[in-house]
Amino acid sequence: MTPEPQPTAPPTPALLFDTLNAHQRTEAIKTGIELGLFTEIAQGKTTVAEIAKACDASERGTRILCDYLVIIGFLTKQNGAYGLTPDSAMFLDKHSPAYMGSVIDFILSPMLTDNFKHLTEAVKKGGAAGETQPLEPEHPIWVKFARAMAPMMAMPSQQLAKLVDKDANQPLRILDIAAGHGLFGLAFAKQNPQAEITAVDWPNVLTVAKENAQFFGASARYHTIPGSAFDVDYGTDYDIVLLTNFLHHFDPPTCETLLRKIHSALKDGGRAVTLEFVPNEDRVTPPQAAAFSMMMLGATPAGDAYTFAELEAMFRNAGFARSELRELPPTIERVVISHR
Repeated sequence: MTPEPQPTAPPTPALLFDTLNAHQRTEAIKTGIELGLFTEIAQGKTTVAEIAKACDASERGTRILCDYLVIIGFLTKQNGAYGLTPDSAMFLDKHSPAYMGSVIDFILSPMLTDNFKHLTEAVKKGGAAGETQPLEPEHPIWVKFARAMAPMMAMPSQQLAKLVDKDANQPLRILDIAAGHGLFGLAFAKQNPQAEITAVDWPNVLTVAKENAQFFGASARYHTIPGSAFDVDYGTDYDIVLLTNFLHHFDPPTCETLLRKIHSALKDGGRAVTLEFVPNEDRVTPPQAAAFSMMMLGATPAGDAYTFAELEAMFRNAGFARSELRELPPTIERVVISHR
């Protein structure tokens, strides 16, 4: 028998309504972080009156904000008492070692968000159409990035070091391109006492990386090369070159220019290790990685979230023998390891 067709749900404007009001989600989570609301709930303030007093806020405003955070999935509510979800407890309580609230200082900075007010023009143009250009040399946005995003990168950096240097028992010379906060190179240094790190970035950004190197007790093994990754002399004979969240800023020909330079800096048998938002070939899954293309459309002249096939072709054109794709759970990014 032919199965009967399943009834389809009637059209509803709910998705359109939710999307047009999505800016409220952004502002609500930002406000919750700024008020320290999640931290107060973690400390046992669970009623509207208790949370409002702890956050120095009105009870009416607190009630509406907390209910909204329940609706969008950041809080729970039972018998009038609010609680944290597992994600909120992990990432939004200031006492959690994985606290990520500081990322709003970069992700929600006007330097990034203002460009999206010109998205129609960007779609027509094929690249950023706003007035802010974060890729300008020594732009102060990257110092803000280095300080604000470090908590978000703490866990991925440690996972990456474990993946690439599993035994951590051999001397390694590691070049960290566009090092930013430096956590990716420093994760290798922390794990492997024989690892020497050389970080490349703008001088103002390297100040943050050197602070972190001192914090990790790795200053003696942490070296810096100030300037543009496209212009400075790296030196040679590196075992590993780290390319974390960098290639997505540029078009493929620009990436290949950089990759040829990196290929020359590696010793025979060396590896380039790329951490990126890598969508599947359908370019719509997984959603976070695939949606990163929109970020690049609005914020860069020609950047993109590249598929593994696209990245593999870039590395092959730059002289690399082969590349492999590796997952990095529980992060939303993937790793491409390319062999010289």
